[in-house]
Amino acid sequence: MFVRIVKMGFHKQNIEFFLSNFDKNKTKIRSFEGCLFLELYRDKNDPTIFFTYSYWISEDALDVYRKSELFKGIWSVTKPLFSVPAEAWSVDKLETLG
Repeated sequence: MFVRIVKMGFHKQNIEFFLSNFDKNKTKIRSFEGCLFLELYRDKNDPTIFFTYSYWISEDALDVYRKSELFKGIWSVTKPLFSVPAEAWSVDKLETLG
């Protein structure tokens, strides 16, 4: 399994719009071929910072998503809302304890 973590910081006035847009698109992202899991987190100490965690069957599946019209449309709306550039990490999931 392949995990993508994205950290995003927003201007306060853009947060509600971001959350609304995420809500509108979350099912489309999760249903995209190759996406196995999607979560959105908000930082407890800084409410302008959010993280997405998504699980993908492979890096290739993520690349297909990142080149899709769905991603391009979402990103073109989300990116201008940032207060700082987004950061992203691609990691391999090694272990889960329940």
